[in-house]
Amino acid sequence: MTDPIVMTPVARVVGGRTEPTDDYWGGTRSIIRIDPDAYSAASVAGLEEFSHLEVVFFFHLTDQTDLNPGARRPRENPDWPEVGIFGHRNMRRQNWIGVSRCRLVSIDGLDLHVEDLDAVDGTPVLDIKPWFAEMGPRGETHQPAWVSEMLGDYFAPAQAVRK
Repeated sequence: MTDPIVMTPVARVVGGRTEPTDDYWGGTRSIIRIDPDAYSAASVAGLEEFSHLEVVFFFHLTDQTDLNPGARRPRENPDWPEVGIFGHRNMRRQNWIGVSRCRLVSIDGLDLHVEDLDAVDGTPVLDIKPWFAEMGPRGETHQPAWVSEMLGDYFAPAQAVRK
């Protein structure tokens, strides 16, 4: 399991946020600009029929020395339990890969205009998939209470930032 995997970005994020933050991603608009040297307009044929995308990206701004594969408290909050690296969805991961679901607003050539993508300007995009409802969770879902507490403002509008 130690053989490296080489990946080439298919696109980059343009616009939107310039700095990664923990909260207030709601309403963030950006563009996923697909590489025109590798893809033609045919690569997005039919994509306009979907409301949402699932985007796989590389956390390119993360300090790759800041990795703790063991357990730690989410956001260093002493009120929340220590959970292991696979009990988080943060950027401190072995392969620095993020997954986000965002709303597809429009398509202009190879520019996918999106909202609520929690990736910053310049982020390398590794893959783009349309969201299929049938690929979502099946059966009941559950999660610990700290997750809802932690993410209560994650997709709140940016203007809701409290001072």
